[in-house]
Amino acid sequence: MWSEFIRAVNIIKPKSFIAENVLGLLNPKFRSFVQEQILDKLPDYHILMFELNAAYFGVPQIRRRLFFVGFRTLADFKHFKIPQPTHISSELVENTLFCNNDLFENTVPKTMGVRKALGLHDIGYDSLAPTLRSAFTGKRNTTSVLNSTAGQKAWGHIEIWPNGVQASRDKASAFPAKNEHFRLSVQDCALLQGFPEDWYFAGAVYQVLGQIGNSVAPPVAYQVAKVVALARI
Repeated sequence: MWSEFIRAVNIIKPKSFIAENVLGLLNPKFRSFVQEQILDKLPDYHILMFELNAAYFGVPQIRRRLFFVGFRTLADFKHFKIPQPTHISSELVENTLFCNNDLFENTVPKTMGVRKALGLHDIGYDSLAPTLRSAFTGKRNTTSVLNSTAGQKAWGHIEIWPNGVQASRDKASAFPAKNEHFRLSVQDCALLQGFPEDWYFAGAVYQVLGQIGNSVAPPVAYQVAKVVALARI
């Protein structure tokens, strides 16, 4: 997909662009790929790479992603500032990068845990969701949002079943999950990704989960787009 994205940018030549990808691209083994297949192929742009975690923008999910922002002019590039967190999460070690002062902690809202975000009853424990899987990881055509064994344990602690996601809450409640944990619907997954409750998705369950899991969490996308727009004013 990078080749097509780069081709489009070089043909259309927008004043700025935004791209998002998995954090794995920061791994040293991909350094030459990033340089040769992305940065070098966009010679007309000044580009900055940075990481954002969706939990710092009110999304009840640990979701770390890499962003590429490019500007045609150096002036716009110099005006650009990486989005600052709109929320705080005590679960994340990275808090110290942004939240190392009492003023921040007292003025910025806390990101809700999964159960609170979904309106579920209090069980005495809540936390952020593990990263929802994308359609490009694991089995194809799956109705699961599970990414790893560690993720299974994390979902278990908050008493939510991440497999066999259903098309609606009514259908989910009709199929009790293991240990009577809460079974997710596609609407629940969308909420955990930061979509508005009334957002409409089309397709079978596995297709909708692919749309959700492959998307940039909307609150994060909004903050990135906003700072890009401000840099060009």
